[in-house]
Amino acid sequence: MIRQERGLLYEDFSIGQQFEHHWGRTFNASDASLFSNMFLQMNPIFFNAPYAQALGYDDIIVPPMFVFATILGLSVEDLSEAGGPFLGVDDLSFGVPVHAGDTVYARSTVVSQRLTESRPGWGITEWHTRGHNQNGEEVVTFHRRNLSRCRNT
Repeated sequence: MIRQERGLLYEDFSIGQQFEHHWGRTFNASDASLFSNMFLQMNPIFFNAPYAQALGYDDIIVPPMFVFATILGLSVEDLSEAGGPFLGVDDLSFGVPVHAGDTVYARSTVVSQRLTESRPGWGITEWHTRGHNQNGEEVVTFHRRNLSRCRNT
């Protein structure tokens, strides 16, 4: 069997480089309900339409942490599929609520890079990722970092 390398390495990124992640994700009502039940998200705005509407929402909303996880997942193929430990997220904030029927998309920008001293052959790459809905409204934004393997190590 021939191993096929996937993903980008440290040298493939440059500060300011932008990625429009090519997949989108449409949420449906059962997605929101299943996520809420699996992760014990017991806020009624996630599963009780009259309650959510009484608070000013159009309908139940998709749990924001599900939206965040989805946007992060949409970015993996372009940014971190080559592997390397995930180093964390900073500056996570949410925009407009996501409802069943909404489709979300992601875009990322490389904001910093540096080689590591403690792990030769690796560098730290940081991206600013923004998620938006089908109307172009921002639904989530965050910075994340990964160790990125250097070429020829």
